Amino acid sequence: MLPENWRLLTPDEKFEVRFNAWLSTDSKQFASKKVEQAFSERALRYYKIIKLQQPDRVPCVLNTGGFVAKNAGAQVGDFFYDYEKTSAAFKKYYDDFDLDYQVTGNFFPGAALDSLGYNLYSWPGGRLAMDRQFQYNEKEYMAANEYDALIADPEAFLLRTYMPRICGTLKGLNLLPSFLGSTELPTMIFTIAPFGAPPLQEALKALSETAERTLRFLEAAGKISGMALSEMGLPGTIGGSTKAPFDYIGDTMRGTRGIMLDMFRQPDKVIEACNRLIPHAISLAVKGADASGVPIVLLPLHKGADGFMSNKDFEKFYWPSLKAVLLGIIEQGIVPHLFVEGAYNQRLDIIADSGLPAGKTVWMFDRTDMAEAKKKIGGWACIGGNVPASLFKAGTPAQMENAVKKLIDTAGPGGGYFLAPGSIIDDAETANVHAYLKTAREYGAY
Repeated sequence: MLPENWRLLTPDEKFEVRFNAWLSTDSKQFASKKVEQAFSERALRYYKIIKLQQPDRVPCVLNTGGFVAKNAGAQVGDFFYDYEKTSAAFKKYYDDFDLDYQVTGNFFPGAALDSLGYNLYSWPGGRLAMDRQFQYNEKEYMAANEYDALIADPEAFLLRTYMPRICGTLKGLNLLPSFLGSTELPTMIFTIAPFGAPPLQEALKALSETAERTLRFLEAAGKISGMALSEMGLPGTIGGSTKAPFDYIGDTMRGTRGIMLDMFRQPDKVIEACNRLIPHAISLAVKGADASGVPIVLLPLHKGADGFMSNKDFEKFYWPSLKAVLLGIIEQGIVPHLFVEGAYNQRLDIIADSGLPAGKTVWMFDRTDMAEAKKKIGGWACIGGNVPASLFKAGTPAQMENAVKKLIDTAGPGGGYFLAPGSIIDDAETANVHAYLKTAREYGAY
């Protein structure tokens, strides 16, 4: 619950209110005092690195996807449909590995996606075999001539145009009326009348069924997270998510080919649309943090990586609207956690000169040079990542130990640093995971 004077608080004051609540153990249930103490130590450690301070040791994060299932002898498709197997797999994972923070494990509601007729992705147990990872189905789900509609009203465009295209059972949403007619008696009945149309009724029925299935999923996910907190003392470190405005358009609306052509054919429309999405992207992040109580939100960065566009285009198309989103999130006392996929070696100087406030962002790098990242942004931003995902599967414990030590030596001095893989771990050798965690705990002590 936010205080009554919330709107009067400064961003720094909002930050402290949110993180004090996250750090507090008063409203949390723990199995023992020992577990409560472990939670406090881990949460404080993470809080300190965000604030660019030096904790007792380097916090260790393990971004895990399908490996949670594989570790339990389950299939990744079970994490879409079988909540009992999923819960047991998480319990085993937390028992098997001495973790600092909660993991996600590619846990999604397959039954809810089924009832939507969701075609944006294919997933295990749905259109794919149970042992396959989910896949994005690249396509132009927004036409090149629809920028004006998106810019005029993003929510209306997504609801009436985009959703019917990506969800087979929601085609009737294109009949949704404008509710501007509800402001007067003579037009009110014409506003409500379309809800009697069979296609819209079918869409609403599908949404209702999806909501029921989603609530069952959320209940199961809540129990798993609650178990990790109360029995293991593991804090959650991601409380919501949003994306860069350019990625909202380029990832799953226009698609990779479409957005690349638009940058040349209608650059002004791309920029205008990105700017139009800024408040919506901020709102999504804030709502997630408010609902979860975790004041850190994930932003996976996709099409801003080196090799996709030049620095000139990055500064023109990608960075301005992303920076505005970051500032809007920070304004609400929330910390953006940027998952910097690919390499950002060419972008570091731009980010370093951005003027973002110190101690208010987290940057998890995939393939970016960590020595350069530490040098250029480590003085004002918390950084981590860069352990190759391939090392968890194809490496040896000795190689893992050497890689972890090298990263800690490079980016750890002075604090403001956490150890993490550069990407999600879908498969791994158990010995390598233990080596990763053990080395971080022992060698990462300050």
